[in-house]
Amino acid sequence: MAPQLGNPRSLPPGLQVIERGWLSSNSVLLGGDERGAILIDSGYCTHAQQTASLLAAALAVDAPGSALRLIVNTHLHSDHCGGNAHLQALHQCPIWIPPGDFEAAKDWDEAKLSYGDTGQQCPRFTPTQPLAPGERLRQAGRDWEAHAAPGHDRHSIILFEPQSRLLISADALWERGFGIVFPEIDGLDAFDDVEATLHLIESLNPALVVPGHGAPFDDIPSALGEARSRLAFFRQRPDRHARHAAKALIMFHLLEASSQAPGLLLDWLMVTPIHRKLWQGYFKSQSLQGWSIELIDELLKSGVVRQHDGKLQPS
Repeated sequence: MAPQLGNPRSLPPGLQVIERGWLSSNSVLLGGDERGAILIDSGYCTHAQQTASLLAAALAVDAPGSALRLIVNTHLHSDHCGGNAHLQALHQCPIWIPPGDFEAAKDWDEAKLSYGDTGQQCPRFTPTQPLAPGERLRQAGRDWEAHAAPGHDRHSIILFEPQSRLLISADALWERGFGIVFPEIDGLDAFDDVEATLHLIESLNPALVVPGHGAPFDDIPSALGEARSRLAFFRQRPDRHARHAAKALIMFHLLEASSQAPGLLLDWLMVTPIHRKLWQGYFKSQSLQGWSIELIDELLKSGVVRQHDGKLQPS
């Protein structure tokens, strides 16, 4: 998907959504404030230059001479905060993050921050302070409420603005589902957290949702219904959630690499901790290599991956 910078009529004045492909999360610019703008999430590090250019264009739309005064992360997965370091260096602005990850980010403990396990990149950045659930973010005369949204990530937050009833849902709710439930991969019971977060979103009664990936949407009952149906299936078949997670992580890697020879992709899978963890949890009746080849074959058969000139690439 080509990057899109827009302010559809359904969005409140001063709010702009930067939507890119699946490798990077959406970024949301909250403008309309003489103190400067706030950016929610910064995408993946390989898109950092693109993000900086899109942000400059969005700031110009916001107001002549508008500055970036703050970056806020909904959670610290690399596709949501990978642009932090580049943007912080450019704009000299503070970064607020969920409190559960604050010490790990301050010390840059990559084991706790998941980047080593997932085989993904995130340049080190310096968080300034936590934004805790229950706190409010004041911008352009509106109060954005921070709410805890565990499930996809134990420490994730979502942001809700009651006046416009707009929800920035990160990966807690997409138009068709939700993000991988990463704590489940680590052996923690987190499907109940997903259910509680969906219930919270329903209780907030948003009129419009800006998800972490994909276009903003306003049919919230349908999105919640689909998310709950998917959750019920994963509860009954946690192995299917694990298989879904493994394929999603392969796709993320291919999006990052653009294309890769099958042998190199297999080499990467053999040494990536989260891939081995998924295999050990549910699929040890097969060899790791055999299971990995099977996943790649399924992605090829589904058409989301294709082979061109001997290399695998996203379709």
